[in-house]
Amino acid sequence: MDLQQEYREELQKVQDRDFTHNWVSSSAFVFYLSVFCFVAFTFGTCARLYTERYNKNKFEPKVQESTLYTPKYK
Repeated sequence: MDLQQEYREELQKVQDRDFTHNWVSSSAFVFYLSVFCFVAFTFGTCARLYTERYNKNKFEPKVQESTLYTPKYK
């Protein structure tokens, strides 16, 4: 009988420390993981927008001279 009681106590200790059996620690872990992922995604997006700015890749398209505000004819 003493062995069964010791086994139950040891099993209870393992279950208390286990991620899947303790919903309080697992929900806190999932919350902090989601906050970290959100912050990392936001920072990565801002960094990408900063490095690939519109002005950096600005180009001048070819426009026919006859369609300008002051058209030039041949």
